[in-house]
Amino acid sequence: MKATEGMFDESVVYVTKQGTQVRTDGGRIVVWDVDGDEGELATFPTEKLDTINVFGGVNFSTPFVAEANEHGIILNYFTQNGKYRGSFVPEKNTIAEVRRAQYALGEVAELDIAASMIAGKIRNARTLLSRKGVYGTDVLKDLGVRATNVETKDDLRGVEGEAGERYFSRLDETLTDGWTFEKRTKRPPEDHINSLLSLTYVFMKNEVMSALRQYNLDPFLGVLHADRHGRPSLALDLQEEFRPIFCDAFVTRLVNRGVIDHDQFTQDNHLSDDAFKTYCSKFDEFMQEEFTHPYFEYTVSRRKAVRQQAILLRKAITGELDEYHALTFSK
Repeated sequence: MKATEGMFDESVVYVTKQGTQVRTDGGRIVVWDVDGDEGELATFPTEKLDTINVFGGVNFSTPFVAEANEHGIILNYFTQNGKYRGSFVPEKNTIAEVRRAQYALGEVAELDIAASMIAGKIRNARTLLSRKGVYGTDVLKDLGVRATNVETKDDLRGVEGEAGERYFSRLDETLTDGWTFEKRTKRPPEDHINSLLSLTYVFMKNEVMSALRQYNLDPFLGVLHADRHGRPSLALDLQEEFRPIFCDAFVTRLVNRGVIDHDQFTQDNHLSDDAFKTYCSKFDEFMQEEFTHPYFEYTVSRRKAVRQQAILLRKAITGELDEYHALTFSK
């Protein structure tokens, strides 16, 4: 788990080694092997971090938590196999005007933003299938148009649900020999592909939550997902457009390239410890990969693209933009 091994970029760190402690030393963040004899495992400049993700038996020193609060570093807690448990969110100054605008957003404005997100999700679903050589998806095209012409949130949820069924019914065609996908199952995921999808959606939700917090939006006040105690509804809303083109694309890459195989899962469909470490490393590499942005036409990483969408969402909420523009790929 060293910085030179792809576990670190300019802002996000994953700590998966059990028995370690995250501490601070001379203006740097240090990961220390407490239970073993390896000592310092990695060190990072404090001022460049905004998120640290820890899994299982990893703890923080008290001075580090104070340092994280001062520098605005978000700490996310997961079980050892990747189930999200909670976060420490620093006491950063919130831009009052942004929060007031978000809390005052009307039903019509919420629907417009949500419709753009869902239409984007459907467009990206078609694009992923097309990239994998799956055609005959005109029904998804029609549903994408319908998403932009709904009159209520319930109508939009209906369109999204139908599009999801159509899309997942074709996802099996994107997988290499030895892998199958019949239907989406969640709690618990009933097969290895569903397990990888669920894990990746958790990781992406975390990326989105960090982006929303960075730009002073409340991740728990959504525009489409219903309000529920403890549910980051806005993060789930914004995540929708990334699910096919980032999350599902990542999962198909893992299995089609043989990075993950069936032998690396436990009986309850969780990744083994070593496979999970591989997963974390590959996910971070995936989020750092760059592409030409379809609208801005300059090179960005996937992580940067997520944060750009949080900026566009904030501008739509505050009225700096007339409408929200989802991140969509046409090919």
